[in-house]
Amino acid sequence: MADSTIAIILRIILGGAVLAALLVFSIGTAVAVATQGQGLGILSVADWLAIRFTLWQACISAGLSVGIAIPVARALARQSFIGRQGLITLLGAPFILPVIVGVLGLLAVFGRAGWISDFLTWAGFARLSIYGPPGVILAHVFFNLPLATRFLLQGWAAVPAERFRVVHSLAASPWAYFRLIEWPLLRTVLPGAFLLIFLLCLTSFAVALAVGGGPKGTTIELAIYQAFRLDFDLSKAASLAVVQFSLCGGVAVLAFLVPLPQTDGLGLDRLPQRFDAYGHRTADCIWIFCATAFLVMPLSAILFRGVGHIHNLPHQVIVASLTSLLIALTSTIVCIAMALSLALTFACRGIAARNLAEGVGILGLATSPLVVGTGLFLMIFPFAQPMIFAVPITASVNAMMALPFALRVLMPAVREIYTDYLHLRCSLNMTQWVWLSRIVLPRLRRPLGFAAGLAVALSMGDLGVIALFSDPDLQTLPLMLYRLMGAYRMDQAAGVAVVLVAQSLVLFWIFDRGGRGYVGSK
Repeated sequence: MADSTIAIILRIILGGAVLAALLVFSIGTAVAVATQGQGLGILSVADWLAIRFTLWQACISAGLSVGIAIPVARALARQSFIGRQGLITLLGAPFILPVIVGVLGLLAVFGRAGWISDFLTWAGFARLSIYGPPGVILAHVFFNLPLATRFLLQGWAAVPAERFRVVHSLAASPWAYFRLIEWPLLRTVLPGAFLLIFLLCLTSFAVALAVGGGPKGTTIELAIYQAFRLDFDLSKAASLAVVQFSLCGGVAVLAFLVPLPQTDGLGLDRLPQRFDAYGHRTADCIWIFCATAFLVMPLSAILFRGVGHIHNLPHQVIVASLTSLLIALTSTIVCIAMALSLALTFACRGIAARNLAEGVGILGLATSPLVVGTGLFLMIFPFAQPMIFAVPITASVNAMMALPFALRVLMPAVREIYTDYLHLRCSLNMTQWVWLSRIVLPRLRRPLGFAAGLAVALSMGDLGVIALFSDPDLQTLPLMLYRLMGAYRMDQAAGVAVVLVAQSLVLFWIFDRGGRGYVGSK
């Protein structure tokens, strides 16, 4: 009994320490930038245009991502073909794909020197130019269309098979089919998906840095970076950071308040038989083909262009690769430690405790890396040179940014373990060590591996805080890739992109595969 009481107290202390650290990194950095800012009066006309463009592009990007995902997800839900499951798995690739690599792939296909521009020139038309607003929106749709499609696919999979059978037996019209089955599904799934993608578009720095810029294509985060790195105007950077934090915080609160989709009926767990699949096969095939080509072509362009230039890469790529690896592994360890502490402490403490943990954890999405980086710079600058702490700060911020995803994976798994096995622990009077080592951790191996894979892949491809803190002698693979693109050394940039993607996928596979190795619980 004493052992259990001490363990509970230690878990609460550890979980409280993690919550305190998250609050310091989010609210604390926001307060730091707020105290250094000089209010909205310091913002120029260009800054207000950046704020307006940020909201406009996020709204358009989220709307297009969700809107296009509806017919794509519907087509995947009602058609059955060879390779369907592999295609659905492919939809998760852009999420772990380094953003700067995806942007380089889009430029290779849609840029002025891309495949489509070459075809248009051959046909007698002008070349495309996606720099500015078109490129920002195109890149955001590329990264978020698969996410929205997966959300909708999960919603369609949750509809009981009996409903499709009843609607078919009644010979319902397409409008009745939409009103009875599809509209209730869309009404519950779309708001949360739209808000999440809107929030991701608000905090997407690498996209704006690579293809944005100019009077019409500057986002708030890019304006913060320019005020910070180019002008060293800390007051303006702080004021812009306050605006960014306020916008992201408001959207995050709305996303948190939106209820999760729930099935409103039970079935017999049969596989859905879509009687309307044959009549829509042509249209569905067109949507599936276009979506697949949109996702595969940029990745193929990078692969074809970069593989032949790996041997021509500068020797600095080895140091950059090791730096990225160090940051990624450190941030993954920190992220998993925080997520596991929060999950074990709050998963079974009631709804209020779980909401507190997940609400604080979602601050990683609500808080922009540029805002956190600016705040940490302002906190460190009076006492030391912030560039010295570039690696640990980048690893810590990356860990906080990946924490919401790790929590979403671990929280349900921990609750299930306590529900299924807590009575066993009580009956056998297990000590805390036996409970964790023999019951909890072995059954958390799969979600821990998946969460660690997500965290390491996201950290490998991050181009945020390191862009603020790095000096010319320090660079990660994403930063090296961006600098090569800025120098118009596109062949070498493609080679670095191949190396970065290979490392990210290998690390994700190692952690995810390691989590699947336990087979003792069936």
